Parts: sequence; structure tokens; C-alpha cells
Amino acid sequence: MIIGRVIGEITSTINHPFYDGKKLMVVEKITPEGKALEDYLIAVDSVGAGPGESVLVVDEGNSARQIVKSDNAPIRSIIVGIIDEINTTT
Repeated sequence: MIIGRVIGEITSTINHPFYDGKKLMVVEKITPEGKALEDYLIAVDSVGAGPGESVLVVDEGNSARQIVKSDNAPIRSIIVGIIDEINTTT
């Protein structure tokens, strides 16, 4: 799983029918301390996340397909949670 921050939303006029009615979010990968990494991914939003929110992302196709309950969905990454707080011990 990946920790990230939603930094935008993608809108498309032409897409695979699977994506009809689904929000695609641009997620910047971050460290547990909240520091931005120089990487991002695009993920289907399954929890109603919005810009600026920290999220938990599954970035593996089979797991994402299980979440959307489809054996052949063209999906790799999906937002599965909104993070309220991260506590780390040193």
C-alpha cells in the first residue's frame, strides 16, 4: 500500500466504459511524515477523497479488481482510505 496526498482530479470525455461515473485522482506519494516524494500515480477514488487529503492507495491490479468486484476491470490503483493521522515511533 502507498501513502499519498490527493493533488488533483482527472476529467476525460472519452474513456473505457468502466470509468463512467468514477473519479480519477492524481495522488502524490508521500512519506509517513508527510514529505512529498517525486512520484505520483492516478487512482480511482472509492472513498470520496478530495484535494489535499492524505490517502491510502492499493497499487496492484488484482487487489484493485477485487475491491471493485470485477475480474476484468482495466484498473491498477484505487484509493481505499482517507488518513486522519499517522503515528510513527522512532
